[in-house]
Amino acid sequence: MDVATSEATRAGRTAATTVSRTVADLLPLAVERYPDLTAVLEKVSSGEWVGKTYREVGAVVESLALGLIELGIEPGDKVAILAGTCPDWTYFDFAALTAGATVVPIYQTNSREECEYILANSDARAVVVENADQLAKIAPLRGVLPKLEHVIMMVGEPNPSDGAISTAELKQRGAGREHSEWTARWNAVDPDDICTFIYTSGTTGPPKGCVISHANYRAMVSMTRAADLFEPGELTYLFLPLAHSFALLVQFASFDLGGGLAYWEGDPLKIVPNLAEVKPNYFPSVPRIFEKIHTTITASVEKQGGLKAKIFWWAIGIGHRVRELERAGEKPGFLLAKQHAFADKRVLSTIRGIFGGNVKACTSGAAPISPEILRFFDAAGVLVLEGYGMTETSTAATISTPDAFKFGTVGRAFDGVEIMIASDGEILIKGPNVFQGYYKNDDATAETIVDGRLHTGDIGELDSDGYLTITGRKKDIIITAGGKNITPANLEGEIKQHPLVSQAVVIGDRRPYLVALLTLDPEEAAAYATERETAVADLVGDSELRAGLQAHFDQFNQRYARVEQVKKFTILPTDLSQARGELTPTLKVKRNVIATKYATEIDRLYDSGSDH
Repeated sequence: MDVATSEATRAGRTAATTVSRTVADLLPLAVERYPDLTAVLEKVSSGEWVGKTYREVGAVVESLALGLIELGIEPGDKVAILAGTCPDWTYFDFAALTAGATVVPIYQTNSREECEYILANSDARAVVVENADQLAKIAPLRGVLPKLEHVIMMVGEPNPSDGAISTAELKQRGAGREHSEWTARWNAVDPDDICTFIYTSGTTGPPKGCVISHANYRAMVSMTRAADLFEPGELTYLFLPLAHSFALLVQFASFDLGGGLAYWEGDPLKIVPNLAEVKPNYFPSVPRIFEKIHTTITASVEKQGGLKAKIFWWAIGIGHRVRELERAGEKPGFLLAKQHAFADKRVLSTIRGIFGGNVKACTSGAAPISPEILRFFDAAGVLVLEGYGMTETSTAATISTPDAFKFGTVGRAFDGVEIMIASDGEILIKGPNVFQGYYKNDDATAETIVDGRLHTGDIGELDSDGYLTITGRKKDIIITAGGKNITPANLEGEIKQHPLVSQAVVIGDRRPYLVALLTLDPEEAAAYATERETAVADLVGDSELRAGLQAHFDQFNQRYARVEQVKKFTILPTDLSQARGELTPTLKVKRNVIATKYATEIDRLYDSGSDH
């Protein structure tokens, strides 16, 4: 659409009753609808949580957008953002979108080489970097990326030699432009225009740029709105990387509904303390956080033992019984109600308090989580629900809600989304949220979208009520030497139930049996080592630890057929790391990297003389 949209059309589009058509008009309309509600909450240097209203956020975004326009950013130009999750990420995202640009998110953990690849592949004209550390990755690339014309630093003043400008200078440059220019830009964005390129995190091969239109994300936001997850004024705590589609949807949906976003402090160790401080209503996360909280709680209980442990597990059992009755539309009897009141006071409320005490629902995505962990938190009144999707579906395809869920499934398809299971078990998806294809990669696009259906690469099953269960990923399926197809994810989930285990990778493709590589949880391992009066590094060969782990394997192996049992394991010396390329930014294991990097350890497990 031409920027010179008619004045009459613009006037109609900005009326209070206007329905959002794109993600570009989402913020301006939110400012109009919820001017005095808190949009953003962040912890400042004084230790206080300070908020900005929608009106204030709108003013910040407009000043940045006018600065981008002054730099010469035109509709359709690519503006990259290289930063961690913070309010400035959101401001620049909406600034670029309302200026008509296409946003290209880059994970702040990406290396200089990865940044160069994305900037070059996306044809980015500008990149916004968080700070001097991120600028150091980009400054050397100015001479090798001819299309990259502008570098903007969010925080601080860049050195003149780096060829970047500060946020303050960007605002100053746009100060002479009129409000009407900004209004014209976001009014002119069409649903078919491209909203963002999100580069897949690449568990295998180089990342591919997923082209997502405004119509794609607008459909996704509208479907989320229809699910009634939260209300205007309610607060969401956000630590997930905004370079990932999950967090991006949370950002858009929150602003669409007049919700508030409380941003983490940038430190994984601060997530749980932050939850207690901001007391959010909604907490989107990845399984590892829930697994970690569950492990910390249960390990502490088992350590105390005796009467306290008995009371704890009795209380969890009472919580289960009450939840089951409530969902059946029944009330607990007099005795059970009294027992629940006691259990809640002694145990259950403490667990809710870890999440701040006000959480209505949590969403776990990006990887599978054990149903037992979900039931544990549910008993305490913390409902953790799974959804399913991928970048190629503009984040999601299914949803679980407090009124419609089954533990162990990822929910049912959003209204307007169609899910089919192919003859080989692959999940196929059709809907308005399916992306436009991979940028500059027609072959990959043709392989992924066939006859209008997205071939996800995931294996799943639909039950009679339409609930989807993910049973594996085609590329991750292990085919043993005996020809047995095995999904490793379920076994890895079982292994990670042990309080000392952080990561688990099951191996066995074209091998006679299954083995596992384990890593120890750094915090739990340190505590265990202190109790044993030994060094953490010595735990890898600790006989007592190995015996405890073996007992854990023996226990869960009984629930699987002989060919599906994990026969041997070894403990790796360090936890898997995103910085070393072993994990994606959403903490998925890069199996091909692990298989190559630890080939010696794997071969040793198949040595008949090995004790491992």
